[in-house]
Amino acid sequence: MSSTIHLIDLLGAGALLIWGLRLIKTGIMNAFGGSLRQWIGKGTGNRFKAALSGLLATLALQSSTATAVITASFASRGIIEQRMAQAVMLGANVGTAIAAVILSMDVHWIGSAMILIGVVTYSVSQYARGKGVGRAALGLGLMLLALQLLGQVTEPLRESDMVIAVLSGLGDAPVIALLLATGLAFVASSSLAVVLFVALLAQSGLVTPTLAVILVAGANLGGAVPPWLAVSREGVEARRLTLSNLVVRGLGALVLTAFAGPVAALALPLLPNAHMLTIATHIGFSLVLLVVFLPLLDPIAALATKLVPARAAGKQGPTYLDDGALDTPAIALAVAARETLRVGDLVGKMLEISLNGLMQNDPALRDKLGGFDDDVDALQEAIKLYLAKLGRGELDPDDDRRAAEIVSYAINLEHIGDIIDRGLCEQATKKTQRKLKFSPEGLAEIQEMYAKTIENLRLSQSVFFGRDPELARALMAGKVEIRRLEAASSERHLKRVRALRSETLETSTLHLDILRDLKRINAHLASVAVPILEQMGELSESRLVHQASAAPALEQK
Repeated sequence: MSSTIHLIDLLGAGALLIWGLRLIKTGIMNAFGGSLRQWIGKGTGNRFKAALSGLLATLALQSSTATAVITASFASRGIIEQRMAQAVMLGANVGTAIAAVILSMDVHWIGSAMILIGVVTYSVSQYARGKGVGRAALGLGLMLLALQLLGQVTEPLRESDMVIAVLSGLGDAPVIALLLATGLAFVASSSLAVVLFVALLAQSGLVTPTLAVILVAGANLGGAVPPWLAVSREGVEARRLTLSNLVVRGLGALVLTAFAGPVAALALPLLPNAHMLTIATHIGFSLVLLVVFLPLLDPIAALATKLVPARAAGKQGPTYLDDGALDTPAIALAVAARETLRVGDLVGKMLEISLNGLMQNDPALRDKLGGFDDDVDALQEAIKLYLAKLGRGELDPDDDRRAAEIVSYAINLEHIGDIIDRGLCEQATKKTQRKLKFSPEGLAEIQEMYAKTIENLRLSQSVFFGRDPELARALMAGKVEIRRLEAASSERHLKRVRALRSETLETSTLHLDILRDLKRINAHLASVAVPILEQMGELSESRLVHQASAAPALEQK
């Protein structure tokens, strides 16, 4: 019975340690998620800055897994190139090793203080940022408390014959020990938690120095598995990044396991005890990987390209939406934004297909566009439902506003898809069925409108993702230019009608309807710039001139 109680105590303390890690990660992301993502994205000017940004981000999050997921999301959108993203991952490994040093110190009184500070801060704060800070402080306190409990629980285990026999057997089976530690780190989604646990076992004398080194190698390997699985449905670049990180850690773990005995024999005389040997091995492992592989970023990127070839286009269903990210609003909003950008890419293909169908009289145009429109409708609905799952009460005003912008843009893109499918496709189909032909001038005007619309779509995607005021102004200017092009084309078209040109008379309705639909599409595209310019006070509620001065005159009448 006593063994069962010890096991329950051990599992409970381990669960508390993992939960504390989770609270730190979600608290930091809720409080500083947007700023942290931007900071990581900007801190990749060279491989050394990229590694430093990964180190500092992991120290803040206490989780290299969270850093890996954020970095992978940037890599999938092309914000960070593959080489620099890999440097961030190498720095993140060092960050989690430094965190292990800090948490392994005898600072149990800080744990009690952090729990008190965390509870008070979370209770009195009215905004999401303050609650996030409180949650992170509480998580740190619970981690330190869990480590204290683990130390108390593992102390009696040194006298257990069964535990001694099991751990002794692992010492004679290094591969099994490596796989066991890998599995523990994978289940816990944290190499840090397993390394700290191994350090306590080593301090209690339950594992030999050589076995401790092997278990540290397994923990580092297992910590690379959750990010790889987390991005399995994301873009090619994200999967290449996490897989290359897994390969790098796997090579390091195999080498360290093979030389575990000599490493322990050389390091132990230089360190005060086996506990410090475990922590030092963790640091040394990460530093060696950084020194060895930081100069080899190009070969690593080339290997990842071969291991993960480009995926065929046209995959249906959501690609980026991950329910596992809903606990962290900053990440959830990022993946929802990426999915929305994908909808914009589909709409861009629809525009190009409709133009080609208009030019080449494609009889299969309706079937082609119908499939794309179904995908756009399904993705738009999935994005709305995904964001609806977010706890809006816990979102800060900026995140809540961003969620509304994502939904609004997704809805506008869905409306554009409908206009293309039911409007532009209909006009092209009529032209094909009736064997009609636009005048050379009319066709050139339509092509110009299409080209400007596609350009505005690309600009709209950039405005949505980057929220750049200059691009927002350019998008609004593009909308005005479309309006002028539509007016000028309509005027020239009517002149050709009055001249009784046969091809113009036959295609008059089609020509004007196409112009109207393209104008409507651009209105939807420009809507993404409205909230940005409104916040800057650059948009008025009405476009009427002298509205305020006209009101008194009307009252006098």
